[in-house]
Amino acid sequence: MPGAEGPVGPRTDGGLGGGQRPRDRRRHILGDVFAVVCGAATLVGVVALAILLFDVVRDGVGQVDLAFLTSFASRFPERAGVKAALAGSVWILGLTALIAFPISVSAAIYLEEYAAQNWITRLIQLNIANLAGVPSIVYGILGLTVFVRALGLERSIISGALTLSLLILPVIIIAAQEAIRAVPDSIRQASYGLGATRWQTVSRQVLPMAMPGILTGTILALSRAVGETAPLIMVGAVGFIAFTPSGLGDQFTVLPLQIFNWISRPQDEFHVLAAAGILVLLALLLSMNAAAILLRNHYQKNRN
Repeated sequence: MPGAEGPVGPRTDGGLGGGQRPRDRRRHILGDVFAVVCGAATLVGVVALAILLFDVVRDGVGQVDLAFLTSFASRFPERAGVKAALAGSVWILGLTALIAFPISVSAAIYLEEYAAQNWITRLIQLNIANLAGVPSIVYGILGLTVFVRALGLERSIISGALTLSLLILPVIIIAAQEAIRAVPDSIRQASYGLGATRWQTVSRQVLPMAMPGILTGTILALSRAVGETAPLIMVGAVGFIAFTPSGLGDQFTVLPLQIFNWISRPQDEFHVLAAAGILVLLALLLSMNAAAILLRNHYQKNRN
């Protein structure tokens, strides 16, 4: 219609309407605020960890020497060491890894590659997920009832290792299942197409590709186990022994329990010993993680 036409030109709001720009600005502001909050939360955790490590290193680094590593616990601070606790921790961690790793990986392989996907499998999966969140003291009571009393293993290293194995089994199973599930199905189909059996496919194709993820889950699980005290107290870890274990049936103590005993004493000298024990425990944990990381990198290189 004449006179109804106005000046025509390109729209400056992107064709989305004039009210969209404020909404876009709000979205960008909310995104920036969320990023700042997440960064602040990360910074709080890092700063708290740095403060704790600084305090421990400041108090305990001067106490860590050969005499500290080769001496038994004592009522006299100048004679006390972590020999028995360190040996007990190595025994417990080694046995726990030897027991839990093959059982967990085998269970994950069965659930992902062999088990029928029915209500029974779903029920098993649900129970495994629930067991991963059970408090550690419950596993200690179970270990005391089953391993110490019912099976007659007494308060020994093997009882402690079996109890911690139960503790970390669900964590490793879940991590192994996720790693196996992440392997592309095309790898399996190609292996079957070349005439491989299911076991050959799983053992030579799927498992090597999933191994980095499985080892990552194992690192996390063993890191949890190395700091546990409550389950081991339940199955017989003692606060003071003056010998190193020489067999599966021997009594034992571990570094977390020894540290707790020292930190609960009123003398400042024992608090320094506790800081030194924490450094030894951290060194043990980092050494174990380094070995697992080297294995993981080895499998990643072979996969590439």
